[in-house]
Amino acid sequence: MAMRKTQTKRCSKGEALKRVSAYAQAVIDGYVVAGPHVRNACRRHFDDLAKGEERGLWFDEDAAAHVLNFFEQGLKLSEGQFDGRPFDLHPSQVFKLGSIFGWKREDGTRRFRTVYIEEGKGNGKSPFAGGVGLYGLTADGEAGAQIYAAAAKKDQAQILFQDACKMVRQSPALSKRLTFSGGIGKEFNVAHHRSQSFFRPISKEAGKTGSGPRPHFALCDEVHEHPDRSIMEMLQRGFKFRQQPLLLMITNSGSDRNSVCWEERERAVRVVSGTKTPDDEFSYVGETWDGSDSVFAYVCSLDKDDDPLNDPACWVKANPLLGTILTYEYLAGVVAEARDVPGKLNNILRLHFCVWTDADKAWMPRATVEKVMSEWDLPDGGPLYLGIDLSSSKDMTVIACIAPTGVREIERRDGSVVNLPTFDAWVEAWTPGDTLAARTSADKQPYDVWERNGYLNAPEGPRIRYDIVAARVAELDRDYDIQAIAYDNYAYAAFKEELDVYGISAEQLPHPQGGKIRARPSAERLEAAKNAGEKPPLGLWMPGSVAELENLIIDGRIRLRSNPVLMTALMGATFNHPPDPHGNRWFVKTRASVRIDAAVALAMATGAATDRPNPDSGPSVYERRGILML
Repeated sequence: MAMRKTQTKRCSKGEALKRVSAYAQAVIDGYVVAGPHVRNACRRHFDDLAKGEERGLWFDEDAAAHVLNFFEQGLKLSEGQFDGRPFDLHPSQVFKLGSIFGWKREDGTRRFRTVYIEEGKGNGKSPFAGGVGLYGLTADGEAGAQIYAAAAKKDQAQILFQDACKMVRQSPALSKRLTFSGGIGKEFNVAHHRSQSFFRPISKEAGKTGSGPRPHFALCDEVHEHPDRSIMEMLQRGFKFRQQPLLLMITNSGSDRNSVCWEERERAVRVVSGTKTPDDEFSYVGETWDGSDSVFAYVCSLDKDDDPLNDPACWVKANPLLGTILTYEYLAGVVAEARDVPGKLNNILRLHFCVWTDADKAWMPRATVEKVMSEWDLPDGGPLYLGIDLSSSKDMTVIACIAPTGVREIERRDGSVVNLPTFDAWVEAWTPGDTLAARTSADKQPYDVWERNGYLNAPEGPRIRYDIVAARVAELDRDYDIQAIAYDNYAYAAFKEELDVYGISAEQLPHPQGGKIRARPSAERLEAAKNAGEKPPLGLWMPGSVAELENLIIDGRIRLRSNPVLMTALMGATFNHPPDPHGNRWFVKTRASVRIDAAVALAMATGAATDRPNPDSGPSVYERRGILML
């Protein structure tokens, strides 16, 4: 989709395959820089040319030339600097279009029925999809074709649909053949009366959209914003009435690995890489998987060691149209903004560089946590602090354990040096066994795998049995010297009764999860401070505990024991928004897309372990805000 003034020369039958293969070969040879999954897609193209006939696959050069000519001879772009210019296909778009419409099955119908395209923002995905819709409406030979532009929200569905409407108005030939319903900019239907076909937007937000759509093409925009599969499944159910339907998904990268978009992306990546997992509904046939042959994938991504904030050479991997409709100057400005405003970093990485982040606004990067997380054996004895986050039937109950391991010199910004404590920490989690399978499906988390691998306890029953958790605390009390147990008030009265059965004598400290109410220290601690001539101690609260845990991780002063329950919670941790007037933050479970109980428990344990002065560390975390931000 490059800028130009003259009409593209008509693509002949013999040229279509050459253009498709030329891009694929340039990618493989490194003349065109592309990410790992696009490289795999290009290798797959040549593998299929060599071996596809064995599976009943062949490349229809007439069909490929037909769709390329439809775009380049019949469509014109709209708006801005491209207004009125022919849709001059970029080589990457030639590869996608030629592959989608050129590859055929043995019976002559199209091979690809599902298409997944993930690219950076601003690479022309919506006009591309709108053009595909117009092709299906007017040039694919389907009687009574129904073309839908589908999205989670009505406004999003309109973007793709309006791109198509504007291209129709730019093309005299199409304008004569098609009829609009609705005024300019408010169209809700485009009809091709000759074939009794139509093209219209549809969204989940609009509610019930009628019973029984029979799509020829379903064009799903911004799939990462779809809350579930409902809109796509409704459209796909109507595919049974069509001989060669097409589901085309276009999207930016997302931040929710429990989403339909992530599932489709993972399948797309596996298809082009030629791998399969036990969860795939494919059966082995020769050298391929029956089912994968119908999926076309063009998944832009960076390579593992790429650094988009410091290396512009990798930008094109996520932005194949960089240098045409998307400029280096624009992306350089975006990168500068990411450096200057850390809160925007995740969205910029996700939208412009195809990085799947763990949240739109991450607490901290996954790589930072991975540096302090590893496999290691539990320590033998010593002091231990606990944080306990209780649940009943849905959430997890988690015990977080943190053990002091010494002190380390940390240089502050002003050049002074302070000795701060170091720790080892781990979590132990429980969930009801009777609902494990159902919640694995509902939460889209591999609880069953975690339980099988020993990271999650799932005793029988519909609810968490506090006596089992209390028994584990008693075991820890036997093996370690528990100094304090930090807890939230939810259900703790019932749990304390179970602890009392085991005679647990460790200090038990209330630790509110919110940030508006600070816990009152126990009478014993207040009296001890008074007798020692010290200031009254401050009660535990979430903002201080979160801040200290953050500093422990960033400073590398904590070693976390590997556990996917903990990693998932840390990556999904979500805060109050906006922060309070003092900039304090605390975890908010209701805003998180995953269970963050392990992160909450670890923060509480950290608060218990750091709320009192250490001989070498100076005042407690709640009294040394200036030291925390190193």
